[in-house]
Amino acid sequence: MSAAGVKTVKLLVADDNPLVRDLVVKGMEPYCEVETASDGADALLKVIDTPPDVILCDYKMPGLDGRQLFEKLHGREATRHIPFLFMASRADIEERLRPLVDGVEDFVTKPFLVKDLVRIAKKVVDRLHLEKLQKRASRPGVIQGRLEEMSMIDLMQSLEMGQKSCRLVVNHNGEQGELFFANGQCRDAKSGKVEGDDAVYRVVLWTAGEFEIDFNAANASTRTTTTRNTTGLLMEAMRLMDEANRDPVETK
Repeated sequence: MSAAGVKTVKLLVADDNPLVRDLVVKGMEPYCEVETASDGADALLKVIDTPPDVILCDYKMPGLDGRQLFEKLHGREATRHIPFLFMASRADIEERLRPLVDGVEDFVTKPFLVKDLVRIAKKVVDRLHLEKLQKRASRPGVIQGRLEEMSMIDLMQSLEMGQKSCRLVVNHNGEQGELFFANGQCRDAKSGKVEGDDAVYRVVLWTAGEFEIDFNAANASTRTTTTRNTTGLLMEAMRLMDEANRDPVETK
């Protein structure tokens, strides 16, 4: 996970439980600007006053509950576009929310571990950060940034979630990696003389440097050198990193 450089994405957390609000704030503050609301009515007023980029909301709240908040905001032209994440029990998600609420980004099942909530919410935050970079791009269809702001794992997850087709070029200490994505899946990768899965594993380790995403070069490579989908590549890369970071076993 990357430490956010400039916090360009604003998250509003709506929950009547102060302990939950504090846990979410501590978990998400490294990655985005976090504002809190103590209930649905408080959240509604804050969203209308200063719309956030994404809302993380508890389903069961006194007065205006989470679904009512979603419906009110979804019914307004100015706020209908804001991505919504619900925190709710598994039964409430399956019986009350998923069948009725169209347009919700994702659900966080309660009770939850903070790391699981952060993983789900951060995917949306990373995607929104990428979209903001795209809007600020100096060249149409080209995004540039630094790995200190958005790590390779964040970038690849965001491209997969958005089902993007593009060329991703990464530069780190004189080395370069080039990855090609088709509908969010990394199909081709090379770094120096290394290609395919091994090239991805090498580039994912880079924590500093510059990246450029070129959506105009989506069809620049017709090769398929990788053997896993994007999620599979990242999972294997993280497994290899964990393995490398373990203390060597002492032998007598």
